[in-house]
Amino acid sequence: MKTLLLADVALTMDGRGAIHYDAGVLLEGTHILAVAPRAQFDGVEAKRVALGRRLLMPGLINAHTHTPMTLFRGLAEGYSLLTLEGWFEGIRLWELAMTPDMVPPAVSVSCAEMIRTGTTCFADQYFYMDRIAPAVRASGMRAALAYGVVELGDANARDWALRATAGFLESLSDDPRLAGWIGPHALFVDNQLTTIQAELALADEYAAGLHIHLATSGEEDAYCLQHYGTTAVQQMKRIGMLDRRLIAAHCLTIPDEDLATLAAAPFTAVIAPSACMRAGKPAAPLKRMLAEGIGVALGTDNVTANNSYDLFKEMQILGKLMSYREGVPNPIPARTIVEMVTTRAASALGLGSETGSLEAGKRADLIAIDLDAPGFAPHRAQDIYTALVYAVSGMSVTDVMVDGRWLMRDGRLLTVDYRAACERLDAAHEALVARRQRLVTDGELMEV
Repeated sequence: MKTLLLADVALTMDGRGAIHYDAGVLLEGTHILAVAPRAQFDGVEAKRVALGRRLLMPGLINAHTHTPMTLFRGLAEGYSLLTLEGWFEGIRLWELAMTPDMVPPAVSVSCAEMIRTGTTCFADQYFYMDRIAPAVRASGMRAALAYGVVELGDANARDWALRATAGFLESLSDDPRLAGWIGPHALFVDNQLTTIQAELALADEYAAGLHIHLATSGEEDAYCLQHYGTTAVQQMKRIGMLDRRLIAAHCLTIPDEDLATLAAAPFTAVIAPSACMRAGKPAAPLKRMLAEGIGVALGTDNVTANNSYDLFKEMQILGKLMSYREGVPNPIPARTIVEMVTTRAASALGLGSETGSLEAGKRADLIAIDLDAPGFAPHRAQDIYTALVYAVSGMSVTDVMVDGRWLMRDGRLLTVDYRAACERLDAAHEALVARRQRLVTDGELMEV
């Protein structure tokens, strides 16, 4: 049975930048058949769903987050999570106290908050992926899940993580919505060369992408200059890392002379402006990256560093931060910023042929936004991309669909019981705090 969604506006994000008014989106099963003005569907046999004063657009894509870290929300205030020391003291010591059963409720809360604010797909990087994947699958979201490898010089931890990564990649080989990736936490700093080479071999074996953190404080460059006599980017090129699909969060301190190298690679810099600002770090050179031709996307990072999964809020922060950085208004066009959570992000995750725009043949991943929400008026005089970036929020999203299935309808979550998930997360949080204190008391964990 075909379904015809009818709305006031359809923002396609296709190559022509088509925007249809009094629009229809025709669906069949998991895919889009057509997007056009409503009149073109006269006589088409389909179940008609009148959404009224809504804007239909592709679901947003969060290109960098860590869903289990909702568990630590509020526990790392005052730490800069973009330095090795700050990450270790602010996050790693909590991670050493967490247990696998604490992960699913955190992931469910993360998925619910993303769905509620219009995100349909995300790129995650963490360990315990065997506990993450089922919760994501139950939410109905699409995701690129990277098994996080944190070595810190521990050979046993390295070997365990590599085995777990291989098993995880194998487990997702036939999943229609979840793709397995590999997540070296930070190259050279806590993933040494032998580990990286093993990760590259796994990437080749499973045709998997790599999801990393890069250039958050200059630590990788300092290490590589000392040990290899070159920058981190050039060392990455030397070992073949830039020959594989790669998304890299933050990218704050990449030397200007390395930008052309990244532009020539299947590489995407994922900007996370809230996490950058909260860490007290300088903004990424996004304007220069775009000029060089580097792939770019937007991510929230974890909600310990950001505290919110609202990508509309993140778009607004990015636009304003770039104006502040460059000293001129609108150095990054609003349409480009919207592309960073739709088409550009889909391309970064290898999903450009499946999602990121409303086009015939693509997956039915879409959201509806209330045109009567604050920020849209005057409706025809205002540039629609500017309104989406600077005037509205994720709480203006009313409906969310992935693969033709409603995940939220009229503001009501359908696939995640948010209240129950929050109650389970509160219990896990209390258990975490108690367990860390017990480990410190018993001398099994060093307090800072």
